[in-house]
Amino acid sequence: MPDNVGMDYKDYYAVLGVPRTASQADVKKAFRKLARQHHPDAKPGDTAAERKFKEVNEANEVLSDPAKRKQYDELGANWETMRRARESGAGGAGGPFAGFGGAGGGGNVRYEFRTGGDGDFSDFFRVFFGDETPGTAGVSGARTASARTRAPAPPAPPATHEATAEITLPEAFHGTTRLVEVEGKRLEITIPPGADTGTRLKLSKRGPGGGDLIVVVRLLPDPTFTRRGADLERELPLTLEEALLGAEVKVETLKGRVLLTIPKGTQPGRTFRLSGQGMPRFKASGHGDLYVKARVVIPTALPDDATAAARTFFDLTRQPDPR
Repeated sequence: MPDNVGMDYKDYYAVLGVPRTASQADVKKAFRKLARQHHPDAKPGDTAAERKFKEVNEANEVLSDPAKRKQYDELGANWETMRRARESGAGGAGGPFAGFGGAGGGGNVRYEFRTGGDGDFSDFFRVFFGDETPGTAGVSGARTASARTRAPAPPAPPATHEATAEITLPEAFHGTTRLVEVEGKRLEITIPPGADTGTRLKLSKRGPGGGDLIVVVRLLPDPTFTRRGADLERELPLTLEEALLGAEVKVETLKGRVLLTIPKGTQPGRTFRLSGQGMPRFKASGHGDLYVKARVVIPTALPDDATAAARTFFDLTRQPDPR
């Protein structure tokens, strides 16, 4: 913007198309109608409509505010006095806006402005109703309107941090605690029963700086059990005798030891379902199941007499070819 620019009086009543006696409701109604008519979204790329929309918005900013409207109405009456003084060459001396004369003297009333401010409002608005104030060169006695207050930007929310907690399968079964460290801050967290790899635990406002802490669980492999959601799987080694003749076999579960009845003639790979012996359901009631898969262990390095006995046994069973 040039250092010195002429500034015209803004007739906000004319912009909204309402009389000076219009009520606040009339001002609001006129603004809404014109804002819809000239909104940039309704006329994309129409610079004239965009300019008109800004004028309408500026007029409403003043006339919808009783304090600004009163100030503006007082300004309007004095502006005519200043105009007549300008035409007569008196410079407006003695008036309520006296001192707004040009730096070079004479009857031309001119103003200086600092650049910046809200680009959506005119120089006229920024001088009398906004944050901008007239420059000092050649300008004295200027009356500055109360500035529009701008709320400070809200502070950024504290950052959310993540940490990983590794747990064993028995710890996942019973629940456990872990110490995690984030940016030098150590926290003890509780991991509920049933947690699995990928389970996310949120600790509100317990992270560094008051932010949230997200703890991601990672389940370590177990040498005995394989987890499938809330269900567990494991192998159960059986002797040849147990598989052929049947038996009651002790089975270790994460709940404790149970007895499993093995029927006679159990084939390798046969699976037994132990209801309710699986994992607790995370943040829910009940447990999954445990699936036990038979694995028959064949004896090796038989002595001669055992080999002979085995041949006699197989001669007696006369097992058909399974292939």
